[in-house]
Amino acid sequence: MTQKLFLVKSIILLFTLSLTHFANAQDKVNVTGTVVDKDAAVPLEYATVTFIDRTGERSPQGGVTDFDGNFDIEVYEGNYDINVEFISFETKTFENRTLNSDLDLGTISLGLNSDSLDEVVVRAETTQVEVRLDKKIYNIGKDLTTRGGTVTDALQNIPSVSVDVEGAISLRGNENVRILINGKPSAMAGFDDTTIFQQLPADAIERVEVITSPSARYDAEGTAGILNIILKKEKTLGLNGSISTTLGYPTNNSVSTTLNLRTDKFNIFNNTGIYYRNSPGNAEFDNNYFSGTYDRIYEEREYDRLRKGLNTNLGMEYYLSENSSITGTFFGRWGDDEDETNAYSNRYIDGGFDSSTSRNQIEGEKEETYQGAINYINNFNDEGHKLTADLQYSYDNEDKPNNIIETQDLPVEELLDRQRIFENERQNEFLLQADYVLPKGDAQFEAGIRINTEAQKTAYTLEDFDLETQEFFINEGQSYNFDYDENVYAAYSQYGNKLGEKFSFLLGLRLEHTQLKGDAYSDYLTQEELVEEIGIEFDPTFEKNYLGLFPTVNLIYEITEDENITLGYNRRINRPRGWFINPFPSRSSRTNVFQGNPDLNPAFSNTFDLGYLKKWDKLTFNTSVYYQRETDAFERIQQETGQTTSDGVNIIRNLPINLATEQRIGGEIGAIYNPSRKLRFNGSFNFFRFETEGFYQDVDYGTESTSWFGRFSAKYTLPAEIDIQTNGFYMGPRQNAQTENEGIFSLDLALSKEVIKDKLTATFNVRDAFNSRKRRSYTVSENFTSDSEFQWRQRQFTVSLIYRFNQSREDRMRERGQQGGGGMDEEGEF
Repeated sequence: MTQKLFLVKSIILLFTLSLTHFANAQDKVNVTGTVVDKDAAVPLEYATVTFIDRTGERSPQGGVTDFDGNFDIEVYEGNYDINVEFISFETKTFENRTLNSDLDLGTISLGLNSDSLDEVVVRAETTQVEVRLDKKIYNIGKDLTTRGGTVTDALQNIPSVSVDVEGAISLRGNENVRILINGKPSAMAGFDDTTIFQQLPADAIERVEVITSPSARYDAEGTAGILNIILKKEKTLGLNGSISTTLGYPTNNSVSTTLNLRTDKFNIFNNTGIYYRNSPGNAEFDNNYFSGTYDRIYEEREYDRLRKGLNTNLGMEYYLSENSSITGTFFGRWGDDEDETNAYSNRYIDGGFDSSTSRNQIEGEKEETYQGAINYINNFNDEGHKLTADLQYSYDNEDKPNNIIETQDLPVEELLDRQRIFENERQNEFLLQADYVLPKGDAQFEAGIRINTEAQKTAYTLEDFDLETQEFFINEGQSYNFDYDENVYAAYSQYGNKLGEKFSFLLGLRLEHTQLKGDAYSDYLTQEELVEEIGIEFDPTFEKNYLGLFPTVNLIYEITEDENITLGYNRRINRPRGWFINPFPSRSSRTNVFQGNPDLNPAFSNTFDLGYLKKWDKLTFNTSVYYQRETDAFERIQQETGQTTSDGVNIIRNLPINLATEQRIGGEIGAIYNPSRKLRFNGSFNFFRFETEGFYQDVDYGTESTSWFGRFSAKYTLPAEIDIQTNGFYMGPRQNAQTENEGIFSLDLALSKEVIKDKLTATFNVRDAFNSRKRRSYTVSENFTSDSEFQWRQRQFTVSLIYRFNQSREDRMRERGQQGGGGMDEEGEF
């Protein structure tokens, strides 16, 4: 409200100045000076200087400060009260000044308005929610539990979003979610491999948009919806930034910097991070078999995941004119990871102990990722009439050598198996996009096109060890090449308008053509021999084409300025990713393998969403109910392959399939409550029920399940200005056709203190304080049962320091509390 009044006041001032220029023709004088922040001693850009004629005969005169806080204003001679104003700062008034010659007011220092500051700080301390027609915007607040953490840690605190113990991201309990960076698919999102989010720093995020009812502007991919992560880009003039360091146990060390240099002609920005982390984990599997040599195998695993590397994002925005700019960005990531897994198994026959084995697997991953992008924006006017165009190219190359040794320890020590794997994955992605927005009064028309092509190539060579010759040889049946292309061509149009003072709508239609192509081949076998060796029926060379229309309807009714109701409908698609299509089995275990399914078809969904939002002075409440029906939904099943290892253990396969339908209905409630500056609460609760039905190879995989998840956050300021925060999360039990999962609870704790006021902040963080973030599940199939427990990452302790330079209080308030802002996704009030 303060900013709106300020804007209106500035417009009125400029208008009256123009009238005064023509209505008066007498001597003028020049008044100069500089306006600065009293506490930070930095210039205040666009501060308003107003001259009020004490006789009332002349309209107000004045102007605004430039980039350096300076002003030079020409004023008619006379007696004036001079007001110097800036948003969130106290106004300074020079009363009854007679101006009959040039005057230099010198340096004018403005202090922060305590009332306004309270409002801004309260808003900035916690994640705030803003509702649009097609999305909810969560501006990331001063969340202590993510200080020194990663993007994954930050997403765990966003309502409607859950992250499981392996880092998989779900929206309202559904994993078919599309991840975008600044409105676009990006190498920074790991080409849909969300493990990269465990390397990127949380401090880089400005806001997260939860888009459960996407408009036609967005790619139709992701039946659950879209998470659009907007990264920070400083708007303050001059050189400014921050440096953040983190030390942790188990090893979690990182250094990241944010630098920004802006002038009136260009803006250069950079985020760079270096990290070295070790994330130990563990698992237990108790498998009982109804056939085969062994009736029970109990296995314990220990994981050590070493992550080390560097990522950087460098960009420059050049202002071609007052209304247009071109931005070039480069993202690079270089990683050198190593995962070591040790597994220890006890094997039983007829209930009695028979033997024990151990397995050591060391998997390396050297990765290099590059992305270059050019963005052009032309704002034809200040009312939102604009054209944007984007060109983006991404390249990713991964080398993943793998060494596996399995031995029998009891009753006789001997080598059972030894393998070497050489795997290379490469991906090229090209994106071309153009969007045009034409507003007319309360109405807005929008249209655009997008071309998105992806090409993935996998080369896989497996070498077995000959126990007799003591030499490695190529396993010709399990060495292969797999190429997979996904090409999407799209065009869309949408129209929004406001009817009366209360009701707004946004209608859109998107046309997409999807082309999926795959080619599996071997250097040693014919395609027929290869299919027989893999063990599942599939076409080794396939091409599938899908042409679809994806309508969207979004409605909002504003009961009051702080209360509204929204209703949305959309149709979406879920395309199978490369690893879901790749038919060649993984080698994470001799007895449990994952195998893709080339016969997978895309899934299609229709979703309805009804939401309600109400804001009070200290409380924000929002709730929604939703219904989704999905055809050809994906489901992962476990089945026996009919094969056994050399020592008689049945091999179990995990396989993705298309089910007939999945119906999901749910509701969510969220609240943000700030009773005082010292105490703040944030909570959400999501409940859903889903039903699936469908057969695969004459087996019924239909099921019904009800589950829920909730989170609660509380922050309190202790004496000595020490902040303490707790974040609790609980994922309720759930099940599918074969597996039941128990509930999961975790709690994060954090303490924070400003060591040097407005400059240096220290934070101590405990993630998963009770070491309870573990997935416990029980699986039943026709030929076996499996009782398991899995912990991806053990409890962690971290200490973080963040140092800011050349950032005034107003800059930090803008950074923390400003809502809206840049990003390709902007659609005005629609």
